[in-house]
Order: sequence, then C-alpha cells, then structure tokens
Amino acid sequence: MKIAITGGIGSGKSFVCRELERHGIRVYDSDAAAKRLMRSDKPLQQSLCSLVGEDVYDAEGVLQKPVLARFLLASEANKLAVNDVVHPAVARDFEQSSYEWMECAILFDSGFHRRIHLDFVVCVTAPIPVRIQRIMLRDHIPAEKAQQWIDAVMPQEELAARSDFEIVNDGEQDIEAQVRKLLDIINNKE
Repeated sequence: MKIAITGGIGSGKSFVCRELERHGIRVYDSDAAAKRLMRSDKPLQQSLCSLVGEDVYDAEGVLQKPVLARFLLASEANKLAVNDVVHPAVARDFEQSSYEWMECAILFDSGFHRRIHLDFVVCVTAPIPVRIQRIMLRDHIPAEKAQQWIDAVMPQEELAARSDFEIVNDGEQDIEAQVRKLLDIINNKE
C-alpha cells in the first residue's frame, strides 16, 4: 500500500510521523527529498537551469536559494512551472524507493496526489490557535506572519474532507491511540 500523510503548516505532521516510526514505519519526507534531488539529480538541475536561469546554481553546482525564491515569488505561473519540474522527480524517487508511507504537506494543493498512486491519505489537523503558536515557536515569527502562512495553503477542513483518516493533534487528544486506530484500519485493508 502507498499511504500519504498531509496537513497544514503547524498541524504536527512530523510529530505524527515520529510516532509512526516508533511503530516501525519509515516515512518518506517529500520536502527533504525535493531538497536532496535539487542538489543531486542532474536532469532535475538541468531542467531548473532551463526554467529559472543558469544562475540558479553556482559554479560548484550549489543551489542558489535566493535566486529560486525570487523566481517562485514572481508569479503563480512560475511556482507551478517549478512544481512541474520538481514534483515528477520526487514522485519517481518515492515510487522507486522502498517506502510505503510519505509525508507531503502540499499533497492536494500542488496536485502531487495525481502524480503517484495512493491507497490511503491521512490528514493531521490542529486548531488554528495551536498551529499559530507552534509556527511562532518553531520559526521565531510573529502571529500575523504565522497566520499568513496558514492562509496561503489549502484550508485544513478541505484537506481533512479529501482524506481517508484524520488525526487530531491538538495537544489534548491521545496521538498514540489515534495512530493505533489508523494502523488497525490500514492493516485490515491490506
């Protein structure tokens, strides 16, 4: 089975993934994979250079994040074009890996769910005030900026509605019990 874990910024996806790892489940980190592939995958690097410009990598082949960020922020079309270069590479990498589980924050926002076959989608949710607090603490930013980041992606209600299972990570619900229930459901599907 191929299973994706998604959720908005500050929902606690990484915390849930660590809990899954305690159950022996390895989870593919799509963000880390994208960064790794942009550093190491030659065809992906060539495509980024063609799209963004040769200066997106320096003479030593190091990704120039400010150059890429300027390109991404210039327009929605630019962001979609970069996604159309990076996401197929990440999808191929995931499908060629031995992982069955993947964490992908922008699974639906980016259309990534259409690039790979998924049998089950899990959404991690948390109340907005909890998410804002987590983002502020993690990234040392004010509440207004955290709220902007939350507002910039698909609402978690929509994410949850499009998913097969929801884990509520509000600091009060028992995550371990929810993970056990999730694993029982998935094991009964196999």
